[in-house]
Amino acid sequence: MSLETASQANLKIILDQLADYLNVVNRGLLDADDYDLNKYDELKSMYDMVVKKGRLSSSEAQAFIEELANIRKR
Repeated sequence: MSLETASQANLKIILDQLADYLNVVNRGLLDADDYDLNKYDELKSMYDMVVKKGRLSSSEAQAFIEELANIRKR
């Protein structure tokens, strides 16, 4: 699976996997329809960081969730 290409399907995969890594209970916060595809590279970069890091502290996870909220369409 290649996530290098910006597409709505890849965006959904990234957000679903971020929700798993970040232990997000309210998955509605990471609905792919709420994110602009123009922000794909930024989201992919965040995803890559989380995957590389592996385990996150609760404060790190909270920081990533807050950043995702900032990227989300308003």
